[in-house]
Amino acid sequence: MSATPHQPAVTEREARQVAEAAREQDWRKPSFAKELFLGRFRLDLIHPHPMPPDEDVQRGEEFLTKLRDFCETKVDSALIEREARIPDEVINGLKELGALGMKIDTKYGGLGLTQVYYNKALALVGSANPALGALLSAHQSIGVPQPLKLFGTQEQRDIFLPRCARTDISAFLLTEPDVGSDPARLATSAVPDGDDYVLDGVKLWTTNGVVADLLVVMARVPKSEGHKGGITAFVVETASEGVTVENRNAFMGLRGLENGVTRLHQVRVPAANRIGPEGAGLKIALTTLNTGRLSLPAMCVGAGKWCLKIAREWSSVREQWGKPVAFHEAVGAKISFIAATTFALEAVLDLSSQMADENRNDIRIEAALAKLYGSEMAWLMADELVQIRGGRGFETADSLAARGERAVPAEQVLRDLRINRIFEGSTEIMHLLIAREAVDAHLSVAGDLIDPEKSLSDKAKAGANAGVFYAKWLPKLVAGPGQLPRSYGDFHPAGHVDLSGHLRYVERSARKLARSTFYAMSRWQGRMETKQGFLGRIVDIGAELFAMSAACVRAELLRSTGEHGREAYQLADAFCSQSRVRVEELFGRLWSNTDDLDRKVVKGVLGGAYTWLEEGVVDPSGEGPWIADATPGPSERENVHRPIR
Repeated sequence: MSATPHQPAVTEREARQVAEAAREQDWRKPSFAKELFLGRFRLDLIHPHPMPPDEDVQRGEEFLTKLRDFCETKVDSALIEREARIPDEVINGLKELGALGMKIDTKYGGLGLTQVYYNKALALVGSANPALGALLSAHQSIGVPQPLKLFGTQEQRDIFLPRCARTDISAFLLTEPDVGSDPARLATSAVPDGDDYVLDGVKLWTTNGVVADLLVVMARVPKSEGHKGGITAFVVETASEGVTVENRNAFMGLRGLENGVTRLHQVRVPAANRIGPEGAGLKIALTTLNTGRLSLPAMCVGAGKWCLKIAREWSSVREQWGKPVAFHEAVGAKISFIAATTFALEAVLDLSSQMADENRNDIRIEAALAKLYGSEMAWLMADELVQIRGGRGFETADSLAARGERAVPAEQVLRDLRINRIFEGSTEIMHLLIAREAVDAHLSVAGDLIDPEKSLSDKAKAGANAGVFYAKWLPKLVAGPGQLPRSYGDFHPAGHVDLSGHLRYVERSARKLARSTFYAMSRWQGRMETKQGFLGRIVDIGAELFAMSAACVRAELLRSTGEHGREAYQLADAFCSQSRVRVEELFGRLWSNTDDLDRKVVKGVLGGAYTWLEEGVVDPSGEGPWIADATPGPSERENVHRPIR
């Protein structure tokens, strides 16, 4: 596709360079997941399970009690679904509770909750209605508060954080009609003019954008004298002249979501509202998402808990062939999967969140894995619940109620969860992002060897460095504690099922995973980045191993504190056993797959070789371009911005 006049033409290499420049380059703190991909099972980084201070627990529990009461008495999820809108009084009620400021420091009027309790709150409110969870998450996890907390000036924090804590809703504007996960093509401009910048462009899928008071906008500053230029982040007042919300978008799920299209035309933004230096916008966005991504799996955990509750209640009363359907193996396997997976997802979330709170470890890979794994598994759990419910799973809650049955919104939850595999980095993009971090150590020592633009002397130097690294690293992948039958004995306490065998499996599999990655780099070298199927499976194996580790560590924590220890061990055992089946399949598919054949078929499809296969149907799609025109200019549409007061 050629670039439009207002949009920069970008080569594949240039796009990669932009993304690479935005990455956090250094690893100043240890990372359990990074070590896992390198074949090193650093259980000491996560066990014993880190614990929050008592005062954080007390403050968090007190807020959860208030929030639960509000959700049970003030939130009518069925009404939100019918009217496709969250009532203003519900949002104002959340403001009064302080829910807009859960992650904002108390000195700015926020609640100062930890990441752990922020996530528990999102799981709770998201179970009441997922659109509510999305509103609060978009506001705090990627909206104005988080980038200001990480990169803002003290003056910016003093001005904006008190507003965000109590009254003002914020949104994050990065995506454009023709720019998704490739930000190098970002077209919205911010032209310096005296002490201001003048912004022009169109932003798509602006979650909270319809009701937002404050926006974080990513725009490209042109390079000029005194201006470094590049993609830059700004805080923009939605009430500014030239800001128009042109459409409130509607989706298959999350019908209460206030998501829109926002046009910026000659919008003047003070230079004082620039977050960080010029050119730092993508780094700010990616760093914000590192921890912000934990909010999404929080709501996936909430969905899993609800799916388990409904599966248990329904399957115990619904009888077929003389016994409850739960005791038919085909249904029972689904219930076991939901229970075990919910336990593991909560383990991954709480462990990652507590590590984020303690700030001892670099959790960029852990957070990304939590998002990837949580969104994929929650969708599967909701799909299984619909299947367990049968025809009632496909029927709407309103229809069930109309004919006298319990209004269980199983089909709604399935629809609402589907976006999580796309939100904040699609599964495909998450695979590539995590894979890039997973092979970082290899690229650091051998990257110049496979870079076609490097000189022979650079390649020779890289070869020497790689030789030293691999001479030390490869021998360590041959044997380890996973081959010793008494390893990880802490996880085989008397009277409980044995989890130590699962941890030995994780250790062995981590080494196998690292060997597989090395073999692939040796085989494909510079073409490794094009092997997205292989890289995706590598990441999926790492996600399973991380989840198994977290599940075992959580089970041991619950056993040691006397909270359902025996049951936790049983759930961890079930999850790890199920996970091991998936891991073995993924290992097999690393080298035995249809990737090459698939590429040939894709060429045939796009080349028109199979158009005859499309005959015999009617296309109900409407007319219009595949991608809407985003040419800068004044808006010709009504402003549907709806501030909530």
